[in-house]
Amino acid sequence: MGKVKYYYDPETLSYRKIQRKKRTTFKYAAMFILGSALFGFLFVFISSQYIESPKERELARELQNMELQYKLLNKRMDDAIAALENVEERDNAIYRLYFEANPIPEEQRRAGFGGINRYKKFEGYDNSQLIAETNKRLDVLEKAIVIQSKSLDEIAKLAEDKEKFLESIPAIQPVSNMDLTRMASGYGYRTDPFTKVRKFHFGMDFTAPRGTPIYATGNGVVKRADSRSTGYGKHIRIDHGYGYVSLYAHLYKYNVKVNQRVKRGDLIGFVGSTGRSEAPHLHYEIFKDDERINPINFYYGNLSAEEFDVLLRKASLENQSLD
Repeated sequence: MGKVKYYYDPETLSYRKIQRKKRTTFKYAAMFILGSALFGFLFVFISSQYIESPKERELARELQNMELQYKLLNKRMDDAIAALENVEERDNAIYRLYFEANPIPEEQRRAGFGGINRYKKFEGYDNSQLIAETNKRLDVLEKAIVIQSKSLDEIAKLAEDKEKFLESIPAIQPVSNMDLTRMASGYGYRTDPFTKVRKFHFGMDFTAPRGTPIYATGNGVVKRADSRSTGYGKHIRIDHGYGYVSLYAHLYKYNVKVNQRVKRGDLIGFVGSTGRSEAPHLHYEIFKDDERINPINFYYGNLSAEEFDVLLRKASLENQSLD
């Protein structure tokens, strides 16, 4: 039961009981409820603005962690791009230059992606720019890696071809120096031993005793081993590929057969004096794209600088050839 309240009535000089009207009670109750609701709303609003809930704190931590991870990812991409740029520089300045291949343009390596906005799905968030830029850098990096990977595949193929080319090109003297009597005649105008007329000599003559070994000057396939070419007598022609063919003439006998594959340094025949020859010697020629060229430029494989200098001086003398 609620407390009964009285008030002093001066007219009757007595205390009278306070009678509260129902409307007044309802008004006070409504004001109380409204005040409580307003206070509750203000409390919730203030709490939501200044006081984080456990869920909000958890989400905030996740957001901070995400931002940190994106920054770390960008740092790792910086390191990856720096390493890739180093490989690209060597690719253009060393590898492709060595193998005589055109460098890959920088704009091709760093080209973006045109057309539709690939990063629209990242828009509308607090960290949209960070996420979009990170994904854009990642896409460019991935593309650059693909381009570099293909370039290295090409370099590997060029290296394989270069190795094959270097093994195939004529590069040694066909007669060993210890078996050589002398270098009788070089490439250029010489006196014909039979007509005594000055004419162009398209090969080099190496004098050596009959039966002296003759070696293939590069890897290749024997295309001819016969005496059906005027003046050459028994001779061998080796196709080295890349437009190069070497010819060995006036042989005593063969040590190879047609279509046989040979390697540089293989014994292919023996010095003789067959055909149009004045004395036992090897007449040696090199063809490039069906044109005869000076063999003096193809002895870097087994001669020292001093030996090559001596050979060059002797080959330059305009003397009499042996064929």
